[in-house]
Amino acid sequence: MPVDLRQFIEKPKEDGRRIPPYSPPQTPKENFREQETENAEEPRGEILHQWQAPEFEVYEKSNRWYLLAGAFLLAIITYAMFTNGPIMAITFILIGIVGYIHLQKEPRLVTFTITNEGIIADKDMYLFENIHSFWVFYEPHHMELISLHTKAAMLPFVHIPLENEDPVHLREMLLPFIPEIKQEPSFVDTLERILHI
Repeated sequence: MPVDLRQFIEKPKEDGRRIPPYSPPQTPKENFREQETENAEEPRGEILHQWQAPEFEVYEKSNRWYLLAGAFLLAIITYAMFTNGPIMAITFILIGIVGYIHLQKEPRLVTFTITNEGIIADKDMYLFENIHSFWVFYEPHHMELISLHTKAAMLPFVHIPLENEDPVHLREMLLPFIPEIKQEPSFVDTLERILHI
């Protein structure tokens, strides 16, 4: 037989007072939104230096470059079709389409910030405690960037373009926070420079 619990909660005490029913404290949804906004906009340390640069370097490509790239892709797709590899052929067709769309895309202008806690690249924060070391690659008109060796397992190297910034000044700014250890350009970096991609 069900019991109505209200009779116990609202039962008058001996002095005539009634015990009000328990209701949990209500927090308006607006308060949650305000807390989220405050957390999202918390200061990330004192800003030491800030600059803007394109998110990736754009290399000028001639018609000959597009012709050679197209011929190379066509050769791979033809080989895949003759060796009865339709999945390989479809994969390289998609690579060609996505690559062409990416090459036509204009780079966004990204803000880079050095603070006393880490480096901010657009919306990504790289804390100094999560960075092993850094190295400045400076070859005018070829490679002008800061390479961060982070503790990330998948993509440990992060490249930050210098644009028109003074590399010596940025190097001196980073030295008190993270060690400078020489890096060699990776195979992918070299390939990007040779193929202009």
